[in-house]
Amino acid sequence: MPHQPTESDEPDPAVALPSPAERPQADILIFDGKCRFCSGQVARLHRWDSAQRIAFLSLHDEQVGERFPDLSHDDLMKQMYLIDGRGRRFGGAAAFRELTRKLPRLYPLAPLMHVPFTLPLWQALYRSVAKRRYQLQGECGDGACKVHL
Repeated sequence: MPHQPTESDEPDPAVALPSPAERPQADILIFDGKCRFCSGQVARLHRWDSAQRIAFLSLHDEQVGERFPDLSHDDLMKQMYLIDGRGRRFGGAAAFRELTRKLPRLYPLAPLMHVPFTLPLWQALYRSVAKRRYQLQGECGDGACKVHL
C-alpha cells in the first residue's frame, strides 16, 4: 500500500529560516511558526532579505522564553514581534513598519506606513488579519490551530 501523507510529514517551514545563532547581528523576528499563513509570509520576508538583516524565531521555540521573558505567550500569539539590535520591541503593524525600512522590496510601502498618526489604523488592520490567520491559509500541520478557529 502506498504511503499516505500525514500532517506530521509536512516540513516545518521555520526550519530553513536563519536563526539568531546564524545571524547574531541581525534583528530578530518572532512569529507563529505553527501557522501556515504566518510561515508563508515570513518565508517571503526571508527571500527578500538579501542583506541578511533579519533572523527568525518561531514563538514556539523555547529560546523565545529564555531570551525574551518579557514577551508573554499570549502577546506573541496576537502579533509578530521584531526585536532590533538595540533591544527595542515592535509588535504587529509597528514591526511591519520597521521592516519597510530594512527590506528594499518593502521600501515603496514605507511612506504610507510612516504617515503621522496612522499607526493605530495599521494596528487595527493587522489585528483583524491576525485574528483570522488560521482561517486564511487553512489548518496548521499538527492540528494545534483548531484551538484558534
